[in-house]
Amino acid sequence: MTIDKMRRDYRAGVFDVETALADPIEQFDLWFQAAREASPGDWFEVNAMTLATADKAGNVSARILLLKGFDHGGPVFFTNYLSDKGRQLAENPQVSLCFYWAHREQQIRIEGRTEKVSPELSDEYFQSRPRGSQLGAKVSQQSSPVNSRQAMETRLAELEKEFAGKQVPRPAHWGGYRILPSRYEFWQGRENRLHDRIVYRATSSGEWIRERISP
Repeated sequence: MTIDKMRRDYRAGVFDVETALADPIEQFDLWFQAAREASPGDWFEVNAMTLATADKAGNVSARILLLKGFDHGGPVFFTNYLSDKGRQLAENPQVSLCFYWAHREQQIRIEGRTEKVSPELSDEYFQSRPRGSQLGAKVSQQSSPVNSRQAMETRLAELEKEFAGKQVPRPAHWGGYRILPSRYEFWQGRENRLHDRIVYRATSSGEWIRERISP
């Protein structure tokens, strides 16, 4: 089958303004938990999301990250502040997230502004990570050229000896971001490509207005 012939019909569900919850955070949680419960296997990372960022010149980058927190304050993720995405966020804090759960025929887009979380929250999450991931964060100069993989593995072995029996401190260049959402879009696949798209927009008073938009 050629790429142009690849297609599927969407019949898994429906979504409407009348049935959408008033609070997009609660609606996100409802869909997230349903996607998690219907996960096709442990290999499927329901918290995987595409994060799109742009620098001050408008050059856009996108990559897959893992959601590590979500509440009424907004989604949270962690990364290297000196990475490409970290440098872009320092220049332009506006971002867009996209979750896609093929097994549910659902997509959620979130747009908003980022801010760094507190050092205490970054410390707390860092210490909850597997020890190998902690050491890896100290080894990696993310997005920078590296001579070889062997050089990284050698540095990892050095750090394993240095911190044997000790707590691994969080690197100053590593931590979390929170997205302060201004727009949510919930997409439910439907037949004939007449998909359900329900948008929530934040008002200046902090309330949310929701409406259906055309597919």
